[in-house]
Formats: sequence, structure tokens, C-alpha cells
Amino acid sequence: MLFNEIKMTVREYIGKFLEYCEITKNQSQKTIENYRHYMGRFLEFLSSEKLEDLTPDKIDLQLINSYRLFLNRLKKSISVKTQNYHIIALRAFLKYLIKNDIKTLAPEKVELSKIPERTVEVLSREELNRLFDSVSADDLRGARDLSILETLYSTGLRVSELAALNRAQVDLTRREFMVRGKGRKPRIVFLSEKAAGIIKSYLEKRTDNLDPLFINIKRAKKNLIIDQSILNPESKRLTTVSIQNIVNKYARKAGIIKKVTPHTLRHSFATELLINGADIRSVQELLGHASITTTQIYTHVTDKALREVHQKFHR
Repeated sequence: MLFNEIKMTVREYIGKFLEYCEITKNQSQKTIENYRHYMGRFLEFLSSEKLEDLTPDKIDLQLINSYRLFLNRLKKSISVKTQNYHIIALRAFLKYLIKNDIKTLAPEKVELSKIPERTVEVLSREELNRLFDSVSADDLRGARDLSILETLYSTGLRVSELAALNRAQVDLTRREFMVRGKGRKPRIVFLSEKAAGIIKSYLEKRTDNLDPLFINIKRAKKNLIIDQSILNPESKRLTTVSIQNIVNKYARKAGIIKKVTPHTLRHSFATELLINGADIRSVQELLGHASITTTQIYTHVTDKALREVHQKFHR
């Protein structure tokens, strides 16, 4: 019997869809986890409507609209943006069904909700200087923290990409290295001369041979027989949450009122490039954006920044 002749329920096809994402599409574990979560929510909706045995050919726009209402009325309310993520996952599922000649609703008929235009927070040059100056790099911890801040701003890395860095992959002589971003897509990033020097100084203070570039520095405990990092070096790698806390710590210390996160430094990196004349396609490549649409958010920020420059200096 052919695959498209087998009368299976939506639940059963979702299982096949997730296997397809993992094996054929070779998508990242995070993407598969997200799809599993979002499609699980769709199954929850079907269960609430007593449609557990629904087949793909019964999916229509009326059902989709009912699902949208279900998402919008959840007790633990979710934003329109998050609701759209659920719909994107559902469209990917419908696309998979069509690809396998399973009769169902055409994915292009399912539209996303309109969301308010996205804005980003960036730091001014004066705020950046205050942030970096707030770190005393005399000891190992301070040297590490300054390296983190400078690397984020110099490269525009996502916090997950920064946390995953190993010492061996960062070429401080050529001041460039490769990372794998969303979807495991590789890209080359570049370090400024200043950032490379700060990382070099930090590494010279290290006395360990651990692979992670940024490690958790704890005070030595008395009567500790075995250092756990010897058994599991990855236990010393800084987590994304720890890096976020470090950035937030120095932002408060610098007296910056804005909410400052690792992504704020990524935004500032992109904005500075555009203000200084970089073309948007190059910035897209440096940030690792799959679509130019994602990068275009920064054009609004730079327009505002240039207007402020004009108002300040033009007489």
C-alpha cells in the first residue's frame, strides 16, 4: 500500500513529520524540540474539540481559525508573536503533507497574524565606553568578563554562539573564526584588534587546559578531593544564563538605565556597522541572518540615529 493511501490520523502524521525533520531535513535539535512543542499544542486543541481521530483531509480554514481562538484564549496567555510560531510550525507540517501527496489544506492559505513593527534597543558610543570601563580586568574573573563583553560587541555573536566557543577555534592571530548559528549554518566572524588583545590577556591568566573559551570561575572549596572539571570539562563552560547575568551586572554598575542583554550588544554591533557605511547585505552575513528581512529592522534604528546626529550637529 502506498504512503498516501494509508489512512492515518493527524497525530500519527505529526510523528512522521518530526522524524522527517530530524532525518531528511537534518534540522537542529532545538528546531525539532520547538516543532514538537508547537504541534503538541495543536494536538491539545484537537483533543479539546474531541477530534483526536482527525485525518489531514479534514483540516480546513474554519478549523485553523478555531485553533487561533484556542491559542488566543489560553489561560497562560501567549503573545501574538508566539502564536505565529505555532502557525509557522503548522504550515511546515501542512507543507510536509502536500510534499507526500497527502490531501490537506494548502499551507499558503494559512496567514500569519500581523504584529507591531519590531524595535531594538542599542547602546550609544558613550554607554558602550561606560560599560567596558566598569570592568576591572586585573584578576581572572574580570579579564573573563571584559573578554565576554568585547567579544559580543566585536563579533555580534548570539549568546548561545558565544557560550559554545572553544579556545582552539578562535584564531587570535588572524582575528577570525567560524561559528555555527541557527540551523547549524556556518559563518565566519571577525574580532577587532582590541578584542583579540583582551581575549589573549584573559587566556594568559588561565592555568587550566580546558576546551571552553569562557569558563565558570569559582572559589576553591576546602577538602575537595577531586576537581569535577577533570571528570567533566563541560561542567566548567559558562551557560547562556550566566553570560546574561554578567552583562546585566556591568550594565547596572555602569549606571545604564536601559535593559542591557547580550543581544543588545549584537544590536549595537549591527547598528554601528550600518551607521559607518556598511551595506545591509554584508551586515546580514555577519549576523548570520537567513533572510534580509530580519536585518532590515536595523535600518529604522540607523535612520533615527542619523536624524539625531543631524539635529545635534547641523546649524
